[in-house]
Amino acid sequence: MQENFPGQQPPYGHGPQPPVHSYAPPPPPPAWFLPMPRGVRYDHLARTTAVEPWRAITGTLIIAVGYIGLSVVMVGVGWAVSMFLRIPPPPNVEGALFGDPVLSLSVLLLSLAPMVLLVQGTAALVQRRRPGTLSSVAGRLRWSWLLSCLGLALLALVLGQGTQALVLTLSGEDADLFGWAGWSGFLPALIVIVLLVPFQAAAEEYVFRGWFVQAMGVHVRNPIWSILLGSALFMSLHGYSWAGLVDVFGFGAVMGLLTVRTGGLEAGIALHVLNNLLAFGLAAAAGKLQDALSQGATPVPWEALSGTVVQLGVYAFGVLYIAKKRSITNVSV
Repeated sequence: MQENFPGQQPPYGHGPQPPVHSYAPPPPPPAWFLPMPRGVRYDHLARTTAVEPWRAITGTLIIAVGYIGLSVVMVGVGWAVSMFLRIPPPPNVEGALFGDPVLSLSVLLLSLAPMVLLVQGTAALVQRRRPGTLSSVAGRLRWSWLLSCLGLALLALVLGQGTQALVLTLSGEDADLFGWAGWSGFLPALIVIVLLVPFQAAAEEYVFRGWFVQAMGVHVRNPIWSILLGSALFMSLHGYSWAGLVDVFGFGAVMGLLTVRTGGLEAGIALHVLNNLLAFGLAAAAGKLQDALSQGATPVPWEALSGTVVQLGVYAFGVLYIAKKRSITNVSV
């Protein structure tokens, strides 16, 4: 028989046992970002479990009001800079904001570039989805695919510009595509163009081929309606003559189609960035940056559409062909 001495515990298994308190940790709070739907096209990525109609409508209003507010702020900053630097008043040219075309270009680009953050923030806060779902079906920007598209965009631009110059020359129109005004005027504009145009062009893709296509895709099955309406809205914000508006609408429609067919914005961003770099760069080199900013000042000849057809045709064919060869997915996984 075992004896218990003072200060010793009784043998285990005998006598009363202390109560056992079970402890279960509290459940983690629900994640803010909802899961990305699987196996859907790019235009249906906003079809999450929080797919109430008010989210797309409210988000679109926020983006529109945000753009207007940002534009007003940047114009005010531009006027303050203009007065501080004592820049002469703007010339008597339609749409000219400031006397210095580089300042006008800076204000324009800075009014658009931050829209990328506004669109992504709206998707995150209003639709409760990850901002990367605006970039592609992979939930992020596919950089290797973007670089491939940049190479194709360069080829398409060269062929398009060459065709446009040839057709304008043969038709008797003054092509006037190239010129040189000197480094003193070109270099400041070039710095602004290189630093800001990529963000401005990407921002327009995120708004019109990203947010708008996906916001409408919540409610429509066929993406053609969101592509056409988005292209019409994109066109309405430009002030070109009828040929220039046809060019802009065609660009928007083709980029919207490529966005859906390749599952992301990479193709549209690549061509948009290089196209704007070339357009603003040529205008700045020729000393005609103010004319380029005043879109309605110089009518676009209808013959110039020949270059647009070649550029968009070559680019669309090349993107779809290489996307198929590289097995670029157009549905979420």
